[in-house]
Amino acid sequence: MSSSFGHIFRVSTWGESHGSGVGVVLDGCPPRLPLDRAAVQRDLDRRRPGQSRLTTQRDEADQVEILSGVIDHPTLGSVTTGTPIAMLVRNKDQQTGAYDHLRDVYRPSHADWTYDAKYGVRAVAGGGRSSARETIGRVAAGAVARQLLAHALGIEVIGWVDQVHDVDASVDGAEITAKLVETDPTRCPDPEAAARMTAAIEQARRDGDSLGGTVRLVARGVPAGLGEPVFDKLEADLAKAMLSLPAAKGFESGSGFAGTRMTGTAHNDPFEPGPEGTPVTTTNYSGGIQGGISNGAPIEIRVAFKPTATISSEQNTVDLENRATTLVARGRHDPCVLPRAVPMVEAMVCLVLADHWLRQQAIDVL
Repeated sequence: MSSSFGHIFRVSTWGESHGSGVGVVLDGCPPRLPLDRAAVQRDLDRRRPGQSRLTTQRDEADQVEILSGVIDHPTLGSVTTGTPIAMLVRNKDQQTGAYDHLRDVYRPSHADWTYDAKYGVRAVAGGGRSSARETIGRVAAGAVARQLLAHALGIEVIGWVDQVHDVDASVDGAEITAKLVETDPTRCPDPEAAARMTAAIEQARRDGDSLGGTVRLVARGVPAGLGEPVFDKLEADLAKAMLSLPAAKGFESGSGFAGTRMTGTAHNDPFEPGPEGTPVTTTNYSGGIQGGISNGAPIEIRVAFKPTATISSEQNTVDLENRATTLVARGRHDPCVLPRAVPMVEAMVCLVLADHWLRQQAIDVL
């Protein structure tokens, strides 16, 4: 029943889609970190609904309130105090009655039946905790983690939409910038592919359908040595973080499944002498992680998201008495989660890297 994630840099999210609000408590953030409150809001703005015609039209500003753990110091400016950081976003545009028609039926491929099976009760409006609205707390905490990583290590974390349905982007991850990703509402930095993705998403909406796809991400500047042997490998924690996101169904790092079609001689990343007496690799099929520990190369991952479960086409289902029926879902939903998934993926990567960096500090004491 845990809603917490991390060891030292630890977050606990709370709230439901149609409750009074959602938020997070972040514990373990070091004190005296200069915190740009506007940067936290920018990441939430990238996640919020209604930001373009490609997303759900739920009208939420998602204005964050930082309730504790940050002060305005007379000489240091806005800084963290080292105590728990609590952040709240109040829900403003709940339309609970729009979900009344779902009280007695289970939506296909949604969490309705599984929540009933586990708890014997469920929040019908918006799916409660299974809604992507739960990720507000993750993104807010991830924005703090992003600032910690940039301040302490110069790490840059950038995600983008790499695929929607059968439309694939053609981009070089080494050339991607955050500004380039934000030039199109799809968050795909390939203009030709972005236009085709937009057309496909809009057609799916008109058809009462939905689309899935993939998000790619690169984390630059990650030092070698992050990650724990065996169970807490950096890849393992990244995989858990990604697959904990709503609608996520697959995870790859480095070459991923494509690596199974390569030979060892082609796939191995050769070393060569690097700066400051540390080796570097000439290729990066490992995705910046070897033996579960970062090797200093950029970390590269890919996350697959299924088509949005809530669609407005008629579907076969059953009611609470296990009787066959049909359902045409109403309400507001994303025809494709990919554009809004990008800041969610970035946030979870930032949380994992911040946690592992702080864990490494306990080792690097001599």
